[in-house]
Amino acid sequence: MKILVIGGGGREHALCWRLGRDGHVVSALPGSTGIASIATCVPGSLSELTAIVGCAKELAVDLVVVGPEVPLAEGLADQLRAAGIAVFGPSAEAAQLEGSKSYSKKFFARHGIRSARFYECQSREEIVEAVAQLGERMVVKADGLAAGKGVVVCSSADEARAAGMEMFEEGRFGSAGQTVVIEDRLEGRELSVMAICDGKRYEVLAQAEDHKAIFDGDKGPNTGGMGTVSPPSWASDALLDRVRSEILDPTVAGLVAEGLDFRGVLYAGIMVDAEGNPWLLEYNVRFGDPETQPVMVRMKSDLGEWLAGAANGSLPEGHIEWDSRAAVCVVLASAGYPESSSKGDSIEGVEEAEASADTVVFHAGCALGETGLETAGGRVLGVTALGSNAAAAAAAAYQAVASISFEGMQFRKDIGARGE
Repeated sequence: MKILVIGGGGREHALCWRLGRDGHVVSALPGSTGIASIATCVPGSLSELTAIVGCAKELAVDLVVVGPEVPLAEGLADQLRAAGIAVFGPSAEAAQLEGSKSYSKKFFARHGIRSARFYECQSREEIVEAVAQLGERMVVKADGLAAGKGVVVCSSADEARAAGMEMFEEGRFGSAGQTVVIEDRLEGRELSVMAICDGKRYEVLAQAEDHKAIFDGDKGPNTGGMGTVSPPSWASDALLDRVRSEILDPTVAGLVAEGLDFRGVLYAGIMVDAEGNPWLLEYNVRFGDPETQPVMVRMKSDLGEWLAGAANGSLPEGHIEWDSRAAVCVVLASAGYPESSSKGDSIEGVEEAEASADTVVFHAGCALGETGLETAGGRVLGVTALGSNAAAAAAAAYQAVASISFEGMQFRKDIGARGE
């Protein structure tokens, strides 16, 4: 198939890598330095939806795969379908499951999906009242899209009030924080479960465990993700059965009942409490980043076949096959991330890091400068390796990391070390 991938980050690099290995002819808009080595990059802007549709027509692609959430929320999938182009991505209305925290929380309530108690706040007074009702340990969220950073985990009422006011009154996340959602802080261990959905049925992908905090031991502010392990050894088949029956099944049934066109990825962020109960934290409506990187490295089935089936409303029969080995992705971030980002720093050692056949370096915040590969801010590279188990995969990933250097490079040293 001829497939156009929309985006240019580490997630899209992993998707292009997998699709290319499956024998598909892959293009990417706008792509990246890393993607350019395995696919054709097409210049373009993610905000120019009409131009993206025109590009898909000109290339005569069989399928468009939308990576980032913003074009989905703005209706790219709707425009592509209206033009008769098969697209893997939900409608703008269905994308509100990620685009609006308050919308999604109300959806969970309507369909009996276990999630934290919450308050929707649109004034200073409502923020104060919500904090008073919820106690000390809360999570404060900007309602709209904030590039994975619009969540503040709080340990006191003062901290929660300050976070809410910073979003609502000081505009920390711009228009995304004009409505603030404040909810109970759930305790436990997080699990990422992504499922490919054709609008009626779904197929669960390999599970992953993300590491959101910037520093070792889950310390410091949240980021878009500093590393991932797939599969997490502690996540049992019985737990996944409960995620299916108690979270994914009622979600898909709810989407159908409400007439929402969801042909794309349902990415459930799950909190597993001390008693082993799964709670739905939130949904993303696209592949996770950096969860996609180790999941794609482990995938053995034809990704294009599954994405095309979903886009056309009929998933293939059977199940996706997976490499029995574990995969670990270690994210290398630029100096100052997540509060700020250094750019233009020379990157050395990527080719050496990929010397092993079981190691892939996915490009995220990179650019090609006058002297070669340079940082472009944020999360720069995702060093991903396979191993017989999580510890072996982590050892291989960190061995590759040791080959790479750039000014101010920061990364967690405990990805894959949590164990049971």
